[in-house]
Amino acid sequence: MRPKREGNQLSDQLNQDLLKQLKEKKISLKERERDKEEQERQKRIKQMKDREANKSFEELLNESELDWEKFKK
Repeated sequence: MRPKREGNQLSDQLNQDLLKQLKEKKISLKERERDKEEQERQKRIKQMKDREANKSFEELLNESELDWEKFKK
């Protein structure tokens, strides 16, 4: 078992204010990253909706699961 080292921890060596600033910066960066990911997700959803709304009749017909050959006769 290793003996505890006192005063050798990084947090012990750093100024407490600096440590607090680093933790706040870490939280801020995580929040910014989450916001960026959410914006990207919203952008993709909007693009999908726009693409779906602008499909031609032929594209919609080709995506249909119905067998249109049966109704042609």
